[in-house]
Amino acid sequence: MKRVAAALASVILVAVLTGATATPAPAPANPVPEDPTDSVRASEYWLDQYGVREAWKTTRGAGQKIAIIDTGIGRGPAEFSGAVVGGTDVSGVGAADGRAPVGAVDSNHGSWVASLAASRGTGNGRGMIGVAPEAELLSISVGFGNSTAKPFTEQIADAMRWAVDNGATIINLSLTTNTLDWDTSWDTAFEYAFDHDVVVVVAAGNRGSGTDRVGAPATIPGVLAVGGVDPNGVASNDASTQGITIGLSAPSERLVGVSADGTLVGWNGTSGAAPIVAGIAALVRSAHPDLDANNVLARLIETAKPANGASSVPDKLYGYGLVDAAAAVSARVPSVTENPLGSLKEWIRLYRRADTEPAPEPTSSPVVIPALPPVEAAPAAGSPLLPSRDSVLYGSLPLAGATVAAIMIALGVTAAARRIRQARISREPSRTTNEESLPS
Repeated sequence: MKRVAAALASVILVAVLTGATATPAPAPANPVPEDPTDSVRASEYWLDQYGVREAWKTTRGAGQKIAIIDTGIGRGPAEFSGAVVGGTDVSGVGAADGRAPVGAVDSNHGSWVASLAASRGTGNGRGMIGVAPEAELLSISVGFGNSTAKPFTEQIADAMRWAVDNGATIINLSLTTNTLDWDTSWDTAFEYAFDHDVVVVVAAGNRGSGTDRVGAPATIPGVLAVGGVDPNGVASNDASTQGITIGLSAPSERLVGVSADGTLVGWNGTSGAAPIVAGIAALVRSAHPDLDANNVLARLIETAKPANGASSVPDKLYGYGLVDAAAAVSARVPSVTENPLGSLKEWIRLYRRADTEPAPEPTSSPVVIPALPPVEAAPAAGSPLLPSRDSVLYGSLPLAGATVAAIMIALGVTAAARRIRQARISREPSRTTNEESLPS
């Protein structure tokens, strides 16, 4: 079963289901002690290795809403009791409340993701617990592949707006399109989230499912793209990918997930790394309710632990490092005024300029050009074998005049020659007459 679940997770959908310190909020009141004998809690190694249990001494995520845009969160599992406070379906084939998992193969994916972010356990300190167990969840079911006729890009745009309008403070997208670019409808949808102070966390994708480099939405400026590492903090060979837009890294191997029917499975992928970071973002927002989304992101980035295998900061495998929940909640971090992961608005201005900027207004009066004189009508076409007016005027008449002149000159020359010859004959004696007068 674990191998099957891991295989499903590694496919992770194509779109692939991949300043001044604020005053901390009061510590959670009387949390239920964890059962040290529970094997499920013991398997959640990231709770200790990434400072989550330490952060719980300050906050457990109360007052935050994490929207899970995925295949839907199952209704049945006890781990989600009291956690899911709303939902919708944008696929056209799911339940109205987003709680009927969509998809024949990957329908459990949304439940696995949600359980890492904010599951409640099964009671008495036992069962799987999420990173922010007092945060609330919004379940937004999306259809992938052939499960729905509604375009995937349209579903995500609708889901983003619904999440914002229904109070989400963090949005989790454990999916990738395997392409760098994205539909223009996502420009306005993601900008809508940023304009409403929402932290958007997305998965970077997995090499094991054919994603060699990050794809949208992880390439959208302003989102927090999460890469994956193994339990030793080393970039995962199969359950992560690489790219310059990766912001942080978190566990993506040997994860635990609650299926829609309550079954626990082991799985891999940055689809799991993303909700771990989304849960930590909820802890930060809960502990520092006066921080805006930009400063929450800055706090997560600035407090990240350096990765041993990183060659630069940010690094194409690790981003700014390994997420550290305890430091993100408690450390002193300088405030920022801009999103440290880039500006989608500026990107749109630069690369969608032709579509977003109006045509410039004219700065001077137009030049009036006078109308041209009317064109004379062309003469009617005639036979090319008959003479035209122009051919007679400029061809035939001059030729005839030249011919007559030539004839007159020739006649004059001929007459003059004849007169000269006759005058010569009259002056010379006749040779015949002289010969006849000689004696014999």
